[in-house]
Amino acid sequence: MNDFDLLVLGSGPGGQRAAIAAAKLGRRVGIVDRRDMMGGVCINTGTIPSKTLREAVLYLTGLNQRELYGQSYRVKEEITVADLGMRTQHVIGRETDVVRSQLARNRVTVLPGTGRFLEPDTIAVSGTGDREQKVTADRIVIATGTCPARPDTVDFDDRTIIDSDGIIHMDRIPETMVVVGAGVIGIEYASMFAALGTKVTVVERRERMLEFCDLEIVEALKYHLRDLAVTFRFRESVASVERTGGGAITILESGKRIPADTVMYSAGRHGMTGDLCLEAAGLSADRRGRIKVDEHYRTEVPHIYAVGDVIGFPSLAATSMEQGRLAAHHACDEPVSQIHETQPIGIYTIPEISFVGRTEDALTEAKVPFEVGVSRYRELARGQIIGDSYGMLKLLVSPEDRRLLGVHVFGTGATELVHIGQTVMGCGGTIDYLVNAVFNYPTLAESYKVAALDAMNKMRHIARLSG
Repeated sequence: MNDFDLLVLGSGPGGQRAAIAAAKLGRRVGIVDRRDMMGGVCINTGTIPSKTLREAVLYLTGLNQRELYGQSYRVKEEITVADLGMRTQHVIGRETDVVRSQLARNRVTVLPGTGRFLEPDTIAVSGTGDREQKVTADRIVIATGTCPARPDTVDFDDRTIIDSDGIIHMDRIPETMVVVGAGVIGIEYASMFAALGTKVTVVERRERMLEFCDLEIVEALKYHLRDLAVTFRFRESVASVERTGGGAITILESGKRIPADTVMYSAGRHGMTGDLCLEAAGLSADRRGRIKVDEHYRTEVPHIYAVGDVIGFPSLAATSMEQGRLAAHHACDEPVSQIHETQPIGIYTIPEISFVGRTEDALTEAKVPFEVGVSRYRELARGQIIGDSYGMLKLLVSPEDRRLLGVHVFGTGATELVHIGQTVMGCGGTIDYLVNAVFNYPTLAESYKVAALDAMNKMRHIARLSG
């Protein structure tokens, strides 16, 4: 008889949910992770620290209040790294306690250390010192997450040249910064430091940033970032980075030289599978450390599952949680529904972006007809009250059956607001519901009714002309 019915490697969102789901089903469950990484990358270096940092930046700079109190308004004149770090460490500590409490409450055995395969059903757990413990399990879930990719050509020193993990260890707020890579993480940090007053230059080899987002929304974000003195260098690649006495010089392949106090690389992420000894389990990872799985999150070895960022797209904490739950249920032979296809995407830039469903470009390419309904925060009483005159909500509607095809939000509360549209889409609703619904006043949620009316009026106009 094996030591555990289910053993999980990694305690991030996916691993934690897998362990608790299996424990709720009455299985003997163990989870392996280092003491200082309980909660995984999400809580310790990734999602939670970055989103907490964003809240601290918004509060201390008073950025959201400047529409009302003037451009010189600030809550704190001299903002230090200590100011930002205090809030971040507080939240990390609380969240770690929550994870430990949930695991203990569900009688999940925590095995401190790192795990590696000895055989397909046997894991060696290396704790502190030279001690190693062997454990066996009927089912194993790999949820080890990812780490920032570090190009071999770049000499990272974690002070001047850093990756996203190094942000929370900075000793000062830089006056100038180069961000290499305009993906989600790069743009989130670029906007935060720009809000703090850092002069940021973003270097991106592609023609635009956030290619999977709606173009109009991305253009609105780009406008606001430029207003915060962010410079964009698209279709540019970094040839090398030279450290100097007072910072670093980023040399682009076009010959441009950009001086900065700090260079942050955001060049994607790499699956943390290198130390798992996957070959001992009959598994392998691709060149980016990712593990291939089927629709039930099973690997090529049927009793071994993988969930979260280590399996690749969409690499979101929210989807990782659901993947962990579904994998655990499947491993325990418990019937469960698949993840709903309408999954929201949230990007915590300043201002934030969130969307669910398809974009205008995707619908146009697929030759799917649609009508657009738009609501702007400046026309809502709530928008005036909170001082957000730039936010907007856009609905993409099918003119054939009036169903929602996509919801795109830019501005305050975007990542919260999007769930109203997600629910309507998930339930197969139409904009008739939004037109006829009563929303609290004054709220940003009203934007759904305004945008739905806008789309409905456009479709009525076409119907009248078509006679």
